[in-house]
Amino acid sequence: MTSERQASSVETVDAFHRGRFFLLQPKGRGHRAGMDAMLLASLVTGAGHVRIADLGAGAGAAGLAAAARLTEAEVTLVERSDEMVSFCRRTLALPENAGLAARAQSLQADVTLTGRARRAAGLEDDVFDHVIMNPPFNDASDRKAPDLLKAEAHAMTEDLFEAWIRTACAIAKPGGQLSLIARPQSIAEIIAACGGRFGGLEITALHPRPGESAVRILVTGIKGSRARLQLRSPLTMHDDPQSHAFSSAVDDLNNGRTAYSRLRTGK
Repeated sequence: MTSERQASSVETVDAFHRGRFFLLQPKGRGHRAGMDAMLLASLVTGAGHVRIADLGAGAGAAGLAAAARLTEAEVTLVERSDEMVSFCRRTLALPENAGLAARAQSLQADVTLTGRARRAAGLEDDVFDHVIMNPPFNDASDRKAPDLLKAEAHAMTEDLFEAWIRTACAIAKPGGQLSLIARPQSIAEIIAACGGRFGGLEITALHPRPGESAVRILVTGIKGSRARLQLRSPLTMHDDPQSHAFSSAVDDLNNGRTAYSRLRTGK
């Protein structure tokens, strides 16, 4: 999925999608993008010019992965952390990303802002065709870890999904799509937060191997839809219990060769 070269003693430049785009990331600390971001990006589909907001974008992995596959897509990479915003902007300035940089912008903003404060920060109403997110997933007590940058990226607050999905609904166009990846333990909070905002939810469980419990869920929904929730067939990361090789379906999603399209495209 990735190859790495050392940019300095504290950061690396990593290739994704077999070298279709590159990411500047902190080395040995903070959140380093991987398969979660690539699977999240695979949920984004569309022809022609589509606008994507990547909430909590970090260095920009998921948003750039979607834009690399959708050659007319425009992506806004929304991040709060000063340091990760710097990595994101330096990622866009990499010569290897010159083809993507014209269709991507970094926006420093707190995803949990509401109303006038949110709009003043640059997150306007009814703008985006797609809103994607890979929210923090660990208990807030993880903030006590020595790696504060990583703790901030991974620590969950009690109303996290309510706050993030509220913003996603505000900035998505009517009929726009929400896509997110999370731990299965958050499914109840996600469904509750989507209620009255995003309908037609499609949920896919991601399992490491046959017979093992799910470690992630992929969720999509449509703003304003009244369609009922649907559980899709699960995805399995590794077909062979003795191998770490990805299944062909997951490998294709991971490397941007295919998209994981919704079963239902309308309301």
